[in-house]
Amino acid sequence: MSILSLHRPQPSDLEELLDFERRERAHFETWVHARPDAFYSPDGVAAHLEEIEAAAAADRAHAFLIRHQGRLVGRINLHHVNREHHGRADLGYRLGADAQGRGWASEAVRLLLPIAFDSLGLWRLEAVVRPGNPASARVLEKNGFQCWGRSRLSVSLHGQWQDLLHFERLSPAAEALARAG
Repeated sequence: MSILSLHRPQPSDLEELLDFERRERAHFETWVHARPDAFYSPDGVAAHLEEIEAAAAADRAHAFLIRHQGRLVGRINLHHVNREHHGRADLGYRLGADAQGRGWASEAVRLLLPIAFDSLGLWRLEAVVRPGNPASARVLEKNGFQCWGRSRLSVSLHGQWQDLLHFERLSPAAEALARAG
């Protein structure tokens, strides 16, 4: 039994999500691009929740809140969903600073895989990790992702160009087809 649960964000999550994003802002901005200041307001998070709902309804992206004993500890997302010819999505996740180092990111990815492959019917997931974040690479590897390459100087973060490691995970159906190959 999992100690975590995944939930699609709802309008009723606004206050908790705003508090979480404000509290973790500096931590998250060390790893990802900064969001505009306007995001960190009730109107900004309300608009974000509406965007999440619209993206899910259009099957462009699917967002989930990660909870531990009911408390919001992180987020995990499938974005850039591309069904036609690819059946793929990009995986992204982030945990609050106090939630790291507990195996929760690995657990959240493990919980998301059946949603991605069974419920949403995706064929493959892809993810990128900066080489300076080996913990995130381990999260993916623990969940059956394989690193297939490195792109050099492919993202600018805080004014510095950095490499990315590229990971993939095929659905069980795709894996079976590949083995039968």
